[in-house]
Amino acid sequence: MFKKLIVSVLAVTLVAGMLFGSNAMSYLTTSCERVSDTVENSIPLEFQIDRARRMVRDLEPEVRRSMHVIAKEEVEVENLDNRISVSEERAEKDKSEIMRLQSDLQTGKSVFRYAGRRYSSSEVKQDLSRRFIRFKTTDATMASLRDMRDARQRNLDAARQKLATMMSSQRQMLVEVENLEAKLKLVEVAQASSDLQFDDSQLARAKGLMADIRAKLDVASKLANADTNFHDEIPLDSPGMEDITEQVAEYFGSVEEATLAVASYTEE
Repeated sequence: MFKKLIVSVLAVTLVAGMLFGSNAMSYLTTSCERVSDTVENSIPLEFQIDRARRMVRDLEPEVRRSMHVIAKEEVEVENLDNRISVSEERAEKDKSEIMRLQSDLQTGKSVFRYAGRRYSSSEVKQDLSRRFIRFKTTDATMASLRDMRDARQRNLDAARQKLATMMSSQRQMLVEVENLEAKLKLVEVAQASSDLQFDDSQLARAKGLMADIRAKLDVASKLANADTNFHDEIPLDSPGMEDITEQVAEYFGSVEEATLAVASYTEE
């Protein structure tokens, strides 16, 4: 399978080289980038958010491992502190004894008594020499221990800072993932709201029916009033006779006024 893949890649490269010449690599790179962008854009946002959450949670083993390393280093630093403390106490005692022997030798005596035993001046000098050599070795060892302790303490402080930064970043990224998910939900709700289509034809028909009923009620009301106003009644008085001369004068007087008004408007 692997050999077939290699052969296929070589064949595609050869064909591209034959077709495009020196620009083949540029064409291949651009095509790969476009394919990659297309594939990435086609991935649903829900999947990408879940992937981001999983990547953040995958940091947990690294956090645990760092905590284990820090705990182990804390134990080592504590052990070094104890060794240095014990060595310092011993060195202080050795120094006190060295200074006592040196002080005794400076008296010029030939015989010294320690713990009920007699020692010659040469024996004391040899003992002082051995003690002094051992003290210098112990002192150099303590200096190395202090340097080791200080170096481990610096590494421990750096590891603690790194762990704190990692845990803070992890918490921040988890919050950001939750915010992204909330924004995605809002976008989905907005899209769903925009896609909703209401059928208002039934509402329009109901409004039209109510308008028809209102119009019919108005007509029925007017008819009821008309029946009341124009109902045949028995005349109680006979109509009086009007003067015909007054009717003629009133009619022609109205006609003349109308004629004069039209003539005046025409002249203007």
